[in-house]
Parts: sequence; C-alpha cells; structure tokens
Amino acid sequence: MKKSGSKTILNNQNGQGVLEYVILASLIGIFCLAAVKQFGSVINTRINHMRKTVVEQISTN
Repeated sequence: MKKSGSKTILNNQNGQGVLEYVILASLIGIFCLAAVKQFGSVINTRINHMRKTVVEQISTN
C-alpha cells in the first residue's frame, strides 16, 4: 500500500527536525569538551589557590 504524499512529507520533516536537534546537541557537546580542555587547567589552578587560602585562614584563627 502506498502512503499519501502529504503523510510522507510530514514524516520526512519530523525526521529532519530530530536530526537537526541531534546535530545541534553534538556541536554543543564538542564545544563544551573543547572549552574544558582549554580552560580546565586554569580553573583547577584557581580552585587550588582558593583552597589553600581558605585553609590558611582557618588555621590562623
């Protein structure tokens, strides 16, 4: 049995929309991984510095 033409077009558009969301989510994920790789060491250094400062302040009181 053949599907009507409008239903086929509607199904193709739904699949295209899902594919666009998958591509967008993938690009966002890749961007986040690149940002973490780029800035991860800087953030880690700052967190360690803050931790040392807090420990020093607690130990002096």
